[in-house]
Amino acid sequence: METTLAQRKTYADYALLPDGTPAQLIDGEIIMSPAPTTSHQKIQSRLGYLIQHFVIARDLGQVFFTPTEICLSEHDTFQPDLTFVSRGRSSIIEEDNIKGAPDLVVEILSPSTGYLDLTHKKTVYETSGVKEFWIVDPKEKLVEVQQNTPNGFVTFSKARGTGKVRSSILNGFEVDIAEVFAGL
Repeated sequence: METTLAQRKTYADYALLPDGTPAQLIDGEIIMSPAPTTSHQKIQSRLGYLIQHFVIARDLGQVFFTPTEICLSEHDTFQPDLTFVSRGRSSIIEEDNIKGAPDLVVEILSPSTGYLDLTHKKTVYETSGVKEFWIVDPKEKLVEVQQNTPNGFVTFSKARGTGKVRSSILNGFEVDIAEVFAGL
């Protein structure tokens, strides 16, 4: 019996998908993503509004929502739930995607993608130079802010159920997580 290994896909392969295809390129594999739940979308909207309002009011850069593509390597193109690129690094923003590590990414965990968000994607974010990684767990009503250090990602701020989290790179930005999870 002949066995063939699947060839790792590249961004060139991924780019051939029709516009709007709900997929990510993760470690050379095209992974289809189901539509997020309404709870997921509420969290994304609420947190995105708070971050975007803070960023715009201070002219700090730009905030992007899914399905903005973040190209981090030939074999890794992700669509985080939220992305922030500082004004000083705006050169990585291209018409079709962001080429390189953004300053901040937010991943809202879901049953279909949570494992990849916390394993391969987190490692790629860390090694590519993402400065801050927010993990939002709707089931646990948890928000954890991780800061990239010479030793990798470390927890900078964390709250479960109630309390506030703050950003290490958006000076003065903090979120009452009860607002994020209200009614969910």
